[in-house]
Amino acid sequence: MKVNHSDLMGIYPALLTGLQANGDLAEAATVGWLETLFRTGIDGVYVGGSTGEGMRLSEEQRKRLLTCIVGATPPGKKVIVQVGAAEKESAFRLAAHAAENGADAISSLPPPGGWEEVSAYYKRLAEQIALPLVIYYFPEITPAAFPTEQHLRRLCDMEGVAGVKFTDYNLFLLQQLAEMGIVAYNGRDEVLAAGLLMGASGGIGSTYNLLPTCITGIARAAEVGNWREAQRLQVRVNRILQVMLKYPYLPALKSACRHLFGLDLGGVLDGSRFRDVAEEASFLKELEDCYGEAPRFE
Repeated sequence: MKVNHSDLMGIYPALLTGLQANGDLAEAATVGWLETLFRTGIDGVYVGGSTGEGMRLSEEQRKRLLTCIVGATPPGKKVIVQVGAAEKESAFRLAAHAAENGADAISSLPPPGGWEEVSAYYKRLAEQIALPLVIYYFPEITPAAFPTEQHLRRLCDMEGVAGVKFTDYNLFLLQQLAEMGIVAYNGRDEVLAAGLLMGASGGIGSTYNLLPTCITGIARAAEVGNWREAQRLQVRVNRILQVMLKYPYLPALKSACRHLFGLDLGGVLDGSRFRDVAEEASFLKELEDCYGEAPRFE
């Protein structure tokens, strides 16, 4: 499959998924959040990743989520869907559904197992699904998937592979992948500016939900070589990220959306939550101090 890599470059928030109290999808809330994000100039969204709790949704819910997102995405914007699943056959069904229902690319965490299982899995996705494939490189949580850097390069060189979601601090390796001509998405929010300096052609991240204009500002500054501005905006992102990391992360993201932007995306499927009302109030106070002024996207 011929892949136009430039079509997939850019800034992609790892989209939060709205949930009802019973754990089902809150489609209206999710679309409301999506529409809000698109007004800030992002290039597309990454759906069903860990931030979007994709692995905790049922297969049917994930299909409904993708259909809902594609239907609400404006022309010219892109949808990348994460199809990784505990059962490989479920992942292939999700990938086929994505190809049939308007997604622009698929992505997947590697399956459990070693290199043989991982390489066979990605090869099958690349060959059988008529969409560009974005490999998910996250060695901190899947250390056995890619025994060496050369194993990752071999997968990125396969026909049908458009890019890699690179969630690591090894920016030397990111640079080498970018030089192969694929789309290397910076996946560590706290080093987006550095990743762009080293050749990343975009980014995928969770804090992009809260700071999409700031994140796109980093990308625009990088495009024109204004690294001082990129660094200034990166520091702003990192100050908020430092606050987020002191608390249960996904509940904090959803609490911030509710408090700052007036959109209730519900709870979190893994059951994580603030210890009590006081802890959430402490988080929101710290967050407001970082934003500095009236709630808004920055």
